[in-house]
Amino acid sequence: MSRLHGRWMALSALGVLSCLSAGAQVSLYTVVDLALRNSTSVRMAQADLMRAAAGLTESKDAYIPNLNFGSSLGYSYGFPLGEPSVFNVSSQSLLFTFSQPDYIRSARAAVHAAEFSLKDARQAVILDTALDYIRLDRAQQTVAALDQEKQAAEKLVSIEEERVLAGVENRMELTRAKLAAAQIDLRRIHSQNDAEVVREQLSHLTGLPATSFVTSSNSIPAIPQNPTEPAASPVMMQNASVQAAQANAVSKQYVAFGDSQQIYRPQFYAGGNYSLFAKFNNYNEYYQHFQYNNFDIGIQIKVTLFDAAIKARERRSAADAAHAAAQADQARDLASEQIHQLQQSMNELTAQQRVVQLQAELAQEQLDAITTQLSNGSGSPNAPILTPKDEQLARIQERERYEDVLDANYAVLRTELSLLRSTGGIEDWAKSGPK
Repeated sequence: MSRLHGRWMALSALGVLSCLSAGAQVSLYTVVDLALRNSTSVRMAQADLMRAAAGLTESKDAYIPNLNFGSSLGYSYGFPLGEPSVFNVSSQSLLFTFSQPDYIRSARAAVHAAEFSLKDARQAVILDTALDYIRLDRAQQTVAALDQEKQAAEKLVSIEEERVLAGVENRMELTRAKLAAAQIDLRRIHSQNDAEVVREQLSHLTGLPATSFVTSSNSIPAIPQNPTEPAASPVMMQNASVQAAQANAVSKQYVAFGDSQQIYRPQFYAGGNYSLFAKFNNYNEYYQHFQYNNFDIGIQIKVTLFDAAIKARERRSAADAAHAAAQADQARDLASEQIHQLQQSMNELTAQQRVVQLQAELAQEQLDAITTQLSNGSGSPNAPILTPKDEQLARIQERERYEDVLDANYAVLRTELSLLRSTGGIEDWAKSGPK
């Protein structure tokens, strides 16, 4: 299984690398899919699920008869101290106990808990990968906007230099223009460094080279609407971590109930044995009737009246059940608080996003008005006289407002994805995008 998984991972990575080497964009769907295949936390959760499934099978197989083969060949002198069997075949199985059905229910609940834990691990990987991908996409757009802003700043510096030489502007305005250009360079370096850090994180998540990531904004799906009531029961029941904690609590409760039924309750076992006896151990000299073939079958009934170890195990499992129940309540409360906090943050971030968008629209309209007036004139004798300096300042301001929009959109999207992760819908969201 692990060998097939490794081959599939190699083929998938080779296919993606062939696309990346050609400079093609990689979709969010592809990056998330590779991250899920490469994630160590997902692989550990899958191993835990396999372990839980094996535990369920083990608890059920207690009712299946076992089969054992053995031999007691050896020299003996005097009275035989044991059965002189050439070989023997024995079988035993559980018929009924009051505890075993509860142990099976516990194992089944443990499987459910492992399934929810796997789902939670997958959702955590999807959230980390999606946020890194969107952050890289934002950084790339920011660098492109800063390049345009730098062009306007360089033109502004040239204009100020000409105005200073002409004696119509003081040197302070030139210094201010150079400072604006230097600040743009600083922000560009910061955005490039941020992009490199995110590429390295995506490389660790997917196993692909860090220098090969080229994002596609169109591959990021739209966010579905989330419920407005954070304490709504259907929303809480979709949280994988809460579901895993609740299933684990149920599993521990069944173990405690099963352990409490070990004392004063009968246990029924079925067994059989066949032995082929040997004559060379003087067995026939001490027993009147000797035969080679011997067979017995029967039912064993056992009632435990006192066992200190069983009573101690009963107390321990009861404590484990109480701890798991409290842990499930804690997970539910934390998830409810987190959803409520995210929804409150969404209200504030959405309002902030609207303000930033309006500021960007206003900056664009001011730029359009300035370029139009410089091209065609204002048409009004009382209008202020505009210069190329005003145009470059407007272009710089428009690009700054656009960068603010990118930051606001990322903040809103990050909160929306965190909320989607808390409500259990992030995997469906990631799969809804183009491949």
